Amino acid sequence: MTESTAPTGGQSWIMALREQLESPPARRLPASEDRRAAVLVPLYVDANELWVVLTKRAETLEKHGGQYAFPGGALDLGENHWQAAVRETEEELGIERSKPLLLGELDEASTPSGYRIVPCVAAVPYPLETTLNEGEIAEVFSAPLLAFANPRLVEDRAVDIDGVQRMLRIYHVGSRRIWGLTARILQNLLERVGVDMTGAE
Repeated sequence: MTESTAPTGGQSWIMALREQLESPPARRLPASEDRRAAVLVPLYVDANELWVVLTKRAETLEKHGGQYAFPGGALDLGENHWQAAVRETEEELGIERSKPLLLGELDEASTPSGYRIVPCVAAVPYPLETTLNEGEIAEVFSAPLLAFANPRLVEDRAVDIDGVQRMLRIYHVGSRRIWGLTARILQNLLERVGVDMTGAE
């Protein structure tokens, strides 16, 4: 979905995104002992523009405190990725699990903490009503998806991780710095919906 083909309302954007996320199929990682997990990538349309919803994790959390993320967590016994994603979103943001509408999935990604995560892309109602679990979430905010395609807001920084130099993508959105798995998911989403980074303004 390029800027020239931005959503025009109704169900059109939902159908368009479903088609774009369906083919080619999202990539999956080889079998491993990593724990299975899922996150929800919530999207909605406002003023003819596609918006993405993110959270800031509470500073007091032992893991990834203060980082920007999508709602989600590990799969419970018997759950699939979608069920885990909407359950965690309800627990963290108070969005009833019946409200999100599945659009598709993005590429599975691994984390150094031993999780393999499937991002589930979903349409959520607008205006978005949330009740934050303050023990886990410090803030919820939305940003236009095209903002993450603006080269002036993107930084690719070389970092040393466990003795291996890797390129770390950082999105600078106002005072927020979004990096790590969340940045990788956003990058994958932009690729899948056809946003051209080189042509964005």
